[in-house]
Amino acid sequence: MAAEPKLSSYRAKRDFTKTAEPSGETRVAPSEVRRFVIQKHRATRLHYDFRLELDGVFKSWAVTRGPSLDPHDKRLAVEVEDHPLDYGDFEGTIPKGQYGGGTVQLWDRGYWMPEDDDPEAAIKSGELKFVLEGERLHGGFVLVRIKGRRHGDKKNNWLLIKHRDQFSKDGFGDAILAEDRSVASGRAMAQIAEGKGRGPEPFMLTRKKAAAPDAVWHSNRGSAAELRDAGVMSAAQAPKPAPIRKPAKHRATMPAFIEPQLCRDVDRPPGSGWVHEIKFDGYRIQVRVDDGRVEMRTRKGLDWTGKFGAIARAAAKLPDAIIDGEVVALDDKGAPSFGALQVALSEGKTDKLICFAFDLLFIDGASLLERPLRERKSRLKELLESHAVDSRIRYVEHFDVPGESVLESARRMSLEGIVSKHLEGTYRPGRREWAKTKCRNGQEVVIGGWTSEGKRFRSLLAGVYRDKQLVYAGRVGTGFGADVVDRILPRLEALESDENPFAGDTAPRKEVGVHWIKPELVAEIEFGGWTTDNLVRQSSFKGLRDDKPASEVVVERPEPVAKFEKEEALQEETVPLKVRRNVVVAPALKTGGNAMVMGTVISHPDKAMWPDAGDGKPVTKLDLAQYYEAVGPFIIDYIRGRPSSIVRAPDGIGHELFFQRHGLKGMSKLLKLVKVPGDHEPYLQIDSHEALIAVAQIAGLEIHPWNCMPDEPEVPGRLVFDFDPAPDVDFDVVIEGARELRDRLTHLGLVSFCKTTGGKGLHVVTPLAQPKGARLQWPIVKQFAHEVAQQMAADNPERYLTTMAKKARSGKIFLDYLRNDRLSTAVAVLSPRAREGARVSMPLDWSQVKAGLDPARFTVRTAPALLARSKAWKEYGGAERSLVDAVRRLSESHAA
Repeated sequence: MAAEPKLSSYRAKRDFTKTAEPSGETRVAPSEVRRFVIQKHRATRLHYDFRLELDGVFKSWAVTRGPSLDPHDKRLAVEVEDHPLDYGDFEGTIPKGQYGGGTVQLWDRGYWMPEDDDPEAAIKSGELKFVLEGERLHGGFVLVRIKGRRHGDKKNNWLLIKHRDQFSKDGFGDAILAEDRSVASGRAMAQIAEGKGRGPEPFMLTRKKAAAPDAVWHSNRGSAAELRDAGVMSAAQAPKPAPIRKPAKHRATMPAFIEPQLCRDVDRPPGSGWVHEIKFDGYRIQVRVDDGRVEMRTRKGLDWTGKFGAIARAAAKLPDAIIDGEVVALDDKGAPSFGALQVALSEGKTDKLICFAFDLLFIDGASLLERPLRERKSRLKELLESHAVDSRIRYVEHFDVPGESVLESARRMSLEGIVSKHLEGTYRPGRREWAKTKCRNGQEVVIGGWTSEGKRFRSLLAGVYRDKQLVYAGRVGTGFGADVVDRILPRLEALESDENPFAGDTAPRKEVGVHWIKPELVAEIEFGGWTTDNLVRQSSFKGLRDDKPASEVVVERPEPVAKFEKEEALQEETVPLKVRRNVVVAPALKTGGNAMVMGTVISHPDKAMWPDAGDGKPVTKLDLAQYYEAVGPFIIDYIRGRPSSIVRAPDGIGHELFFQRHGLKGMSKLLKLVKVPGDHEPYLQIDSHEALIAVAQIAGLEIHPWNCMPDEPEVPGRLVFDFDPAPDVDFDVVIEGARELRDRLTHLGLVSFCKTTGGKGLHVVTPLAQPKGARLQWPIVKQFAHEVAQQMAADNPERYLTTMAKKARSGKIFLDYLRNDRLSTAVAVLSPRAREGARVSMPLDWSQVKAGLDPARFTVRTAPALLARSKAWKEYGGAERSLVDAVRRLSESHAA
């Protein structure tokens, strides 16, 4: 079906003689993959407009609470009229009183793929399954139409639900909504409303120029920029747009050089969670563009711009940026050749050299070092494509497939190897956190001399440094054509010396035909392996390396990939970077700059995790560690032996939050890794007081344990009922509900305890005992919790409900029983919350659960002292009761 009829409803709501909104006539860029856009829209109520490109238009839904990453969340999505594709590039403000009046932000965008062959038929059937690959949302989702729509009902309601996959986040699906920066302009909603900042970069349209930042969609006129262009108003009459470039106070100074991130040699590619790039056989080069002036520096900061003039001229077309890449020469078959690169440099014929760009470190006045590789590469690709640089600068693709298959392909193509990286990893200067797997053995060696037979060159004498001494590593006798000898012999002769540079018992002796030289030249060789005497065998010369000092040449033996994965602290807090003499370096950890809590070093102890704890003072990372130190024994009794998820905020709650479910190898040894049946990735488990301090060190603000028995994830250990009130419900009513549930559970023979959630609700928790001669099953526990909640709701439907339907929630409390499932979690007792006020989930004595209780008084700052005076939960350890008896009593009450 053509787009025109589909847009009839959209156009009927707009008078295009008066409005500048897109009518669908603007040409959009073609795409082989369907696109999607999510626009955060603050109209009468804040919502998120979810748009999927399909058959020439955007199929559109208004998601009232925004998308969630928690598969338990079912978000209402109201289907609205189809929108034109050029609508997908709009970011601005619709004036009040106009249709959809309010601020619009491009919150996410990317590509989508339906799981059904016919997505239109799937929509008609009421169930559309699809996969998103956006800048924020990833993985599987489903849209399900709500049944029972009455004839004449104008609303077509759906549910948007996240599929369970590696991108889902149980218990903290809303964390992603804390992101308030446009993916197109980097602006917050407030900046967009004020028309400030840079305009959005296009995604749907063919134009390359960013839209004006003051785009305001009035009902009777276009944006100020459009009116100026159309001549409707003069430049003097039109309001001046905010500059596209960031204000000077927000623009970072571009460093002269950034120390490159490095690789570790491994014996085979790492496993899941990694992507892989081709390893190029050339010179690592950093390209810096500043107002059209280009500098190209080696990995040690040497200025080699003069060697690569053609590449520098091509890079001059780019805006201010720093690009990480590799300069190579290609042979007749199009494969990188280090020998050909040596010839090109020695002869000064470098016009055909290629710079393969694989990372973007700085752009448009902003450092990208703290941004994930996924974003850095996406922006690099867009940068190179949008500025149409010639083929001398090429983007390096990555492969999200098993590394062994990429390595095998590299072998078949006679390439040097592959480099493996994490797409979510930040750029860490000087750190060896990428993995390098070679197709064939290679080694850098220091040349300590050469041998000759008469006037004929025979071989190089090679060495490596051990304990600051140059140790002999053998002879390199092949790879020397006449042209190679002609290039390197003058350099050898210029460094000739009477002194043997090799140390130790294996050092060669002076004899006829041996010439010593000063150990300053570095060569790269290929070889068959090491002998038992630590000498290279079957070695072949590849070329000289002038980009590395001889003193850094050591033996390069690939380490087992298992060891690399174990030591790689991928999820530890990124060490902030600092600029020293305009050169970015990663600072070494110094005891004087850190703090120590229970034997664990707390780096950056003054970093604010919360801006305020109700006392006008920030809560720092050290404060968090000291809080865990104070209340740790209480928390550990509740979480020990149970897989746990944590919510991390490396830069505090005002920045990006991370929900970590799986424990990764390489984290602190204080954190235990446990295998759970049905999941090949290990889970995190916090079993000691000291381990809580390790959680604080990685900025773990929330702890969400499973509700299983200790060390038995398949066996339920407690019930958790969550009282989640609508915004208009008084907290005293929530208190009454918790006490009512306590009485019901007491009648069923169960003992219950109460705690605040750290938010607006309460949790009622009941420890369970195991039946004799049997194992309690999760489905039974969940069904019991459901029936108890349903019974409460049936007895008082004006106060309670057991569904999340927002339409029915006004004035009511949602009795959330869904925490009682095998994979479900609930926030731990005394866990802080990553929310304003630094509140904690405070254990309460039932005598405290009464009218006037204020959960805001329980914070990271106040809780330790209050806990010391409290008797709350003192009986928890001995309060386990049989659910079998409770199920029987519940059945009897139904029968009565």
